[in-house]
Amino acid sequence: MPKLDHDTLELLLIAVTALCILFQTILLSAMFVAVRKGIKSLSENVDDLRSSAMPIIHHTRGFIERITPTVEATAKNVAEMSQTIKENTATVSASASEIAQRVNAQSSRVDAMVSGALDAVDRTAGFVVETVNKPVRQLSGLLAGVKAVVEALGASRPPQTAYQRASHPVDEADPDSEPSI
Repeated sequence: MPKLDHDTLELLLIAVTALCILFQTILLSAMFVAVRKGIKSLSENVDDLRSSAMPIIHHTRGFIERITPTVEATAKNVAEMSQTIKENTATVSASASEIAQRVNAQSSRVDAMVSGALDAVDRTAGFVVETVNKPVRQLSGLLAGVKAVVEALGASRPPQTAYQRASHPVDEADPDSEPSI
């Protein structure tokens, strides 16, 4: 094997270093070209995306600009309606409470009136019953007495008691004849 001296070794190391630097330069150049191609491709894709998205963005921006006042006005109207509804609800609630109080007062009044009327009808009915029943009973008793007198006077013979009828049977052929002994 040849003898390596210091100069040869140094030259050998310089050559290896130069080869490494050359390899690194080639590698970096290849990376640069690949990144440049990627950037160019990406740039083209971004340009395509921008060219297709920009009209949509502009259209959307115009739409939002046109609709914003309407949305704001609608929101304002809804807020006003909400406030009006709250106020009207409070008014209706107060009116309903007042009506309920009046209905309760009137129903109590009607109840008192109906109770008073029914009590008066009951008292009147009791008075009428007393007023009519007493003379009717008196008249009935009087008529019973008159009937008894008329029957007693209308009979030719005195009425027989049950004992007399059993002991002296009457002839059935002649009811007015005297019983035979």
